[in-house]
Amino acid sequence: MKMLISLNKKSLITLYFSFLRPCLVLAQANMSSGIVDADKYSVAYVTVPSVDVGKTIGHGLVKNKLAACVNVIPQVTSIYEWEGKINEDSEALLMIKTRTTQVDKLTEFVRTNHPYSVCEVISLPIKNGNPPYLKWIGDTVPEN
Repeated sequence: MKMLISLNKKSLITLYFSFLRPCLVLAQANMSSGIVDADKYSVAYVTVPSVDVGKTIGHGLVKNKLAACVNVIPQVTSIYEWEGKINEDSEALLMIKTRTTQVDKLTEFVRTNHPYSVCEVISLPIKNGNPPYLKWIGDTVPEN
């Protein structure tokens, strides 16, 4: 009987270290890196002709609760083809953090307030990140 109890303890310890503990560690790692909220938040990129235009659009996005934060990155050189010609322009880049559910409204706001006839608005889901930062985005930008 003593040997059976000893064997059971040994089996339980083996089970813990080989299966349960790795699962708990993995779950904890996923929560600490924000993977739990994958695709709930997005980052959108918009090029603008100047920092001033970027600030105007950024203020409007934040004021209208379409973005939690807009970074205006100056001095971006864009090389692109437009109307059959290769162009090179100095622009600024907006890096916009928002909820994925708000990307369509954000895009419409940018299109309405942007000076280009065809403006760039592209978004990517945020797959993971700092959980308190992701929570702040969620607290700042309503779902609808």
